[in-house]
Amino acid sequence: MNAWEIVRRHGRLLALGVAVGLLGTAASLAQPLVISDLINAAGGGRPLAPVIVLVAALFCADAALAALEAYLVGRAGENTVLVIRRTLTARLLRATLTGYRRFDPGDVFTRMVADTALARVAITQSLSQITTNAFMVIGGIVLMAWIDLPLLLLTLLCLGAAAAVSLLLAHWVRIAATANREDTSLFGSALQRALGAVTTVKASRAEERETERITGLARDAHRSGVRVSAYSALLTPAMNVGTQVALTAVIGWGMARVTAGHLSTADLTAFMMYLFYLISPLVTLFMAIGQFQQGRAAVDRLTELGGIEQEEDARHGAGPARTGRQGFSACPVDPDAPAVEFRGVTFGYGAERVLRDVSFSVPARGLTALVGPSGAGKTTVFQLIERFHQPDAGTVRVGGADVSALPLDVLRGTVGYVEQEHALLSGTIRENLRYAAPHADEDAMALALERAGLTELVARLPDGLDTELGDRGTGLSGGQRQRLAIARTLLQQPSVVLLDEASAHLDGETEESLRRAVAELTRSCAVVTISHRLSNVTDADRIVLLEEGRVRAVGVHGDLMAGDPLYRRLAGTQLAGAGGDTAGGTVVAEAVR
Repeated sequence: MNAWEIVRRHGRLLALGVAVGLLGTAASLAQPLVISDLINAAGGGRPLAPVIVLVAALFCADAALAALEAYLVGRAGENTVLVIRRTLTARLLRATLTGYRRFDPGDVFTRMVADTALARVAITQSLSQITTNAFMVIGGIVLMAWIDLPLLLLTLLCLGAAAAVSLLLAHWVRIAATANREDTSLFGSALQRALGAVTTVKASRAEERETERITGLARDAHRSGVRVSAYSALLTPAMNVGTQVALTAVIGWGMARVTAGHLSTADLTAFMMYLFYLISPLVTLFMAIGQFQQGRAAVDRLTELGGIEQEEDARHGAGPARTGRQGFSACPVDPDAPAVEFRGVTFGYGAERVLRDVSFSVPARGLTALVGPSGAGKTTVFQLIERFHQPDAGTVRVGGADVSALPLDVLRGTVGYVEQEHALLSGTIRENLRYAAPHADEDAMALALERAGLTELVARLPDGLDTELGDRGTGLSGGQRQRLAIARTLLQQPSVVLLDEASAHLDGETEESLRRAVAELTRSCAVVTISHRLSNVTDADRIVLLEEGRVRAVGVHGDLMAGDPLYRRLAGTQLAGAGGDTAGGTVVAEAVR
């Protein structure tokens, strides 16, 4: 996304506003000439009323056109910022995880809010002011040359030095503004980092340290902001000095030329009016140039953000999609194919290999557990199924179809994913529940809540499903938030359910309720789980043991206990930590990525 390209595509309203502004400028330029004619009419005994009416009409036209220009340019700015924000929002939400993680979240927020506001000034108000004021300055100079060329040359000599200084200051403003945007982004990122982990900060007694660190970044932003203000503040005085010197020189030499008979009083009056008329446009012109330089830094940052890598949605070759009961497009599932299949999959983050030649399959029904030591790559397996990443080699299949050939909405409508860090949104319970299934009916929601063990909780709440939750589900306990995330996935009615530590925040009673819900779910679809809970592993129809990014063994609990030393060690370590008895033959897999 190029922000300047968006301006060109949506710039007709801005162009209309500039055109209106130019008409207003023309009305302003005509005023000194008409007033000069008024002086001549008064001296020559001609009627004054027609000239006075013309002057009044020019004043009214100038005011009306200025107001219309301000409205059109302001509206064009808001329209353009809306398009930029809408485009960037869509690109951010469709970005690859790798691309998104190259930007700090605080920096993204600053660009989306503060930089777009600066961009509005740069690409609408500043451009409009530069155009209309430049036209005013050029038109005034041409008319002043027509009135008296020697006086104009004297004026330009005085104003030229001031203009050169102002252009240099505008260049410095841009450099300082770019640094200030970067410093502000660093401050925003640090603040968001601390506030996002405020409980950790308090528990670690790190309030003072975080305050000092964030304050240091705030000081950096303050220093660069002061530089921007200093350079910007010098623009107006630089032009004022030039125009005041020019005005003094014009009055002195102009009166001498009138006395010598080289210039009439009416022409000197018109010339001085044009000089007065030039003062404000010149100051505004160079201030607009300074604002434009600040805005350019913001526009460049928005353009950089707009270049974020996008997920490739393979809508070609996906074949016809069927629609599920809740209106989802689903994969064209081969009834004889595994629900999920990895064939020689290799994947890494940069140079670091996470999975190496991984091959296994998940039956169309039943519970499959992924187990293994820390760093074995279990969560990465889930992310490849959801196509958050693309494998470096090999293929991932869902329902017999290569996920790289499926449209993303089809794939993710078929595969439900409950993350380890369950993400709820501010809003009502109903909105969170229906987030992945916006058209689900009341019966479907009631069933999902029952299967996730939330029916009694919702019934106790004063507003039921319409109870408001804060950011990340504030208002519910950790276990309740997890169950709501599970219910949200169940409402989606997927063919494959991925549970990444789904029972991590549940108490024993709720976990048992979830275990029964999962057991029921496995009768109609495939459930793949990563869990440290014993029951989720021992009851699995298939267990895939990963070690260092490779499939070490596949089997059921009893076979792996008998035949694999690593599996026995994982089981023994967990049971020793829990003070349990090995007689039951239970095992837990460390739930790590």
